[in-house]
Amino acid sequence: MVQKILHACYRVQDLEASMKFYTELFDFSVSRERKFPEHNFDLVYLTVPGSDFELELTYNYGAGPYTIGDGFSHLAIAVDDLEEMHEKCVAAGYETTDLKGLPGNPPTYFFVSDPDGYRLEVMLEK
Repeated sequence: MVQKILHACYRVQDLEASMKFYTELFDFSVSRERKFPEHNFDLVYLTVPGSDFELELTYNYGAGPYTIGDGFSHLAIAVDDLEEMHEKCVAAGYETTDLKGLPGNPPTYFFVSDPDGYRLEVMLEK
């Protein structure tokens, strides 16, 4: 049986702010959008070049801030220049950790939070 992960869904409070985070800070692009005003929600699907995996942003009209559970941690994205991406995240004003490495190893990752507080682990592509 062939299996494939298709997408992950984030419920977002400000669709435009979330789209700006993923498309302007990283190389995500909108792969498709679906609007359901009669049902009070919109969906935007984002992808990165070379990947079929989609990040679904769900905007529920009039919903307040969402509580992010302590069981979910983060999604991860690989970049070829960790320091440049780190500087870009910091300069853009998003909550960004220092560069990190596993014990005894040089830095290979950091975390940045999107406008809703979802964390994205940014890792040096191997």
